[in-house]
Amino acid sequence: MHEEDEFGESGVVKRFMYVNRKAPYGTIYALECLEMILIAAAFDQDVSVVFADDGVYQLKKGQDTKAVNMKNFSPTYRALDDYDVEKIYVEKESLEARGLSADDLVIPVEVVAAADLVEIMAAQDVVLSS
Repeated sequence: MHEEDEFGESGVVKRFMYVNRKAPYGTIYALECLEMILIAAAFDQDVSVVFADDGVYQLKKGQDTKAVNMKNFSPTYRALDDYDVEKIYVEKESLEARGLSADDLVIPVEVVAAADLVEIMAAQDVVLSS
């Protein structure tokens, strides 16, 4: 027999944080991470996402992927809201270093300084980085 959690359902809710550090194309990391985020959220886990380093490019508006012969999957990030993934952070220093701002991104995000991200990460049960 399973114990019931505070929501009246069996199972345990964990806090998962996915840290995206890779550029969106050239490897499978970005797309695979997006798929993992959606799967975890579909199983009602507490999911948060961080974009840092070249990972900020995953959210950039107006991506042209014809030269790399890949489909632009950045609009898929809009589905995060449908999965109740609302904790989406972008490292401030990474944005600034690449000449970007939150207005350049396909979805609303919370821009956070690297020092503050350390505290947010420490509060997670699981941190996965790609």
